[in-house]
Amino acid sequence: MTHLPRVALEIKTVGLYDLVLQDVQKILGKNRVSEEEILQVMQEHPEIFEDYKQINVEYNLSNIHLRNIDLDTIKDPEAKELAKKVNENLDHLREIEKYTLDFEQSSTLVIIFSIEFFVLFSVQYFIVLLDLKEWQWWIYSFFALSIVAAWIYAKKERKVYETNNAIYEKKYEETLKMIAKLEEEGHLKKSDLIIESCDEHI
Repeated sequence: MTHLPRVALEIKTVGLYDLVLQDVQKILGKNRVSEEEILQVMQEHPEIFEDYKQINVEYNLSNIHLRNIDLDTIKDPEAKELAKKVNENLDHLREIEKYTLDFEQSSTLVIIFSIEFFVLFSVQYFIVLLDLKEWQWWIYSFFALSIVAAWIYAKKERKVYETNNAIYEKKYEETLKMIAKLEEEGHLKKSDLIIESCDEHI
């Protein structure tokens, strides 16, 4: 559901993907690259495409380059129901797309580490600056408890990521098959659903 010509154009022209472009340039050994060359590199080096998708998820931009189906254009009741299901799936996929990131690279883990750093700083502040050395074992115990709590929370969140990622993969394939079925039956053209450009980049 990601429109590859759009990906190549964005890598070439949008500053957000400068690091990805630099990787493409390094692979090709030249500074000026065409969209066709970028497409070729993505085929031979899937990690380039994965980097593009990861950047989008991090910046809350969707990798699903399809708009929802206009239900008014479909007259057949059975096909309309299938189109409704496609739209529901597309909405759900966009909603859980953030879970396609590796948990280790997610903002959730960054927040957990930030909180723990703050707690550690507070521990040092209370013991050293406020001269609470007689309370240091209680303070260290609190810090140890916060580490345990953070570990439990991180483990729980990792499970949420894994579960939603599995749902995403399954629903993604299911949606593609439904769109293909509607196209085969002549109810729509997938090319009409493609979002050629991202408003956030304009």
